[in-house]
Amino acid sequence: MSLRLRLTLWYSGILALTMLLFGVVLYFFLNYFLYDQIRQDVKREASNSSLRVQKSIALSQKGLVVDLELESRDFYSTNTFLQLYNIALKSFNRSANLQYYDVTLPLTAENINKLQDQSGFFVKTKVLGQDFLIYHQGIRSDDGARLIGVLQAAVPVGSYERTAVTLRYTLIIWAILTIIVAASLGWFLARKALKPIERVIDAANQIDSGDDLEKRIAYEGPQDEIGRLTNTINGMLSRIQKGYDELDEAYRAQRRFVSDASHELRTPLTTIRGNVDLLEKMWKQTSGSTMLATPDQVQISLEAMQDIAGEAQRMSRLVNDLLALARADAGVTMEKQPVEMLPLVQEVVRRAQLLEHRAEWCVGDLTALEDVYVHGNRDYLQQLLFIFIENAFKYTPEGTVTIDARRRDSFIGLRISDTGIGMDREDIPHIFDRFYRADLSRGVTTGTGLGLSIAKWIIDEHDGSVEVTTRKDEGSTFLIWLPANFPLSV
Repeated sequence: MSLRLRLTLWYSGILALTMLLFGVVLYFFLNYFLYDQIRQDVKREASNSSLRVQKSIALSQKGLVVDLELESRDFYSTNTFLQLYNIALKSFNRSANLQYYDVTLPLTAENINKLQDQSGFFVKTKVLGQDFLIYHQGIRSDDGARLIGVLQAAVPVGSYERTAVTLRYTLIIWAILTIIVAASLGWFLARKALKPIERVIDAANQIDSGDDLEKRIAYEGPQDEIGRLTNTINGMLSRIQKGYDELDEAYRAQRRFVSDASHELRTPLTTIRGNVDLLEKMWKQTSGSTMLATPDQVQISLEAMQDIAGEAQRMSRLVNDLLALARADAGVTMEKQPVEMLPLVQEVVRRAQLLEHRAEWCVGDLTALEDVYVHGNRDYLQQLLFIFIENAFKYTPEGTVTIDARRRDSFIGLRISDTGIGMDREDIPHIFDRFYRADLSRGVTTGTGLGLSIAKWIIDEHDGSVEVTTRKDEGSTFLIWLPANFPLSV
């Protein structure tokens, strides 16, 4: 059952119950007041006639001989009928209109007995096929101790009964028509009100059946519940699209990384396999023979073993980089302690001279590091500096690479600058992304693009930051800021 149908049924059911209660209350209210007016009129007529009867009894010497003709009353022009029953004589005296119709109002012994305890009561009965409302009133002796007669005042109520029936059927028909019209209108309004939800469903189906995450639900109505729901779903679709785009970008980066890593691993493996095949061939030539290897063969063997060792080191560095990123993804927490920066940087400067480079390695002013401590991990801080220095050497085929230090507020800054190939302005926001290489399209250098990603992770773990200044063909400068503890000035 659809929501639209349920809303219509609920609305129609509530309306039907309301109409039923209203009709019942209205019917019984009108019926009560209509008959109450009739009862009051009949009772008043009976009371007036009873007074005249009592006066006649006072003048009578024979118990109850009463003339019911009223002095100024024409009973032919009224609907009220009067009848007096003499209990002692068991005789009836009737008003002129009853005599005209030759009708006697019904009176039972049960009704006479009820008047022994009551002053009067109403009875609805049929006379000559018509509905009559009859008021029975007792006539008592002067001392009130004995019931001597019964006065009956009757009025036909057939027209009122027909009116009540007509009113009842009118209310029923009107309620049915109202419910039908209201249900139709409610169905139309529910359909119109729930139209945006249908658009939500259509949009969701289109997104489910395709890849169009840019589709949004059009809504121009008021900001009611439907409007807020539509806005919420549109916002959710925007977030889903953003997340999907990020996942798609990560997937493309992952595929690029797999391609680069496969290429980087395949090259040293090919070199190692070729050299191993060469050594195996030379071994077969000299094995089982008394002839010693020639100097050329020895030289070739040494070169092959050097190639194998170099490529193994290259593979080891690549695996270490992957392991470092895996640890970063796993949320590995560094073990930190106060690290004195000047000895650490001096050690890095000394070891950096041994790295392969063609640019001139220059050491600037490091006095800002004196007595400065950084709360961090010594090994990772060394790796951080080596990453930037190796990158500077890699991208500076000629010129200089310089390292120096400076202070700012509660931070110590380490600057590594070069005069190498630099980068385009568009590359700067992406250089710390994993697997990204600014020179990928130029093929100037080799590498996987993992070093700066690892460096950025180390900086973040030490609550630091990095500033990048670069210009194509003029060089790059990386300024690393780390929170530090400085010595107290004297």
